[in-house]
Amino acid sequence: MYPIVEKLKGGLIVSCQAHDGEPLHGPVLMAAMAYSAELGGASGIRANGVDDIALIRRTVRLPIIGILKERDQLGRVWITPTVDAAEAIVAAGSNIVATHATREKPFGDRVEEIIDACHNRLNVPVMADCATLSDAIAAAEAGADIVATTLSDSKNGPDFGLLERIVQSVTCPVIAEGGYWYPEQVVKALDCGAYAVVVGTAITRPREITRRYVEFIQRRQCKGLK
Repeated sequence: MYPIVEKLKGGLIVSCQAHDGEPLHGPVLMAAMAYSAELGGASGIRANGVDDIALIRRTVRLPIIGILKERDQLGRVWITPTVDAAEAIVAAGSNIVATHATREKPFGDRVEEIIDACHNRLNVPVMADCATLSDAIAAAEAGADIVATTLSDSKNGPDFGLLERIVQSVTCPVIAEGGYWYPEQVVKALDCGAYAVVVGTAITRPREITRRYVEFIQRRQCKGLK
């Protein structure tokens, strides 16, 4: 196991990302967010894009899981889908490359090619972002150093059942990601065998956090009118 992966064990990884059009979008604000996470005790940062990663690298000492999101001709988003994308984020300062690792991947390079390039040319570990148990097993067999539940259906919160099945089926570290809003959920994921847990929106996207509170209030008001 790469030593950098061991630094994540049992910890909270904070995903510092803001979409185009959001008030916090941009490297300076994401670097400040990453620094805040470091001061709060995070064990690692997940970040998107060369510029954001480069400034975060100069700002914090934590391991950075880097990604580079790209869109295909249909507008679908793919996470670090090519070897070139992996090279770009490693050059920017990523310690770990996260890549889209669903078995159906019609865009970009094969997962095996990206893993091979990261190991043999870039000398960094790979985190496979998965949606299903079969994705995770295939990625682990292809040599991924970490598998993660990043792409699982998290509309109704974390899928702890999927997390447990993956933990039981692979020997590499499993990182829980997707739908984590509460500290109790993070602790439960670790109890289920997660190596570490990624939390993003619930920490780093004030617009979505505020919107969630407002929606709870509105639901309460609607119930009161009945």
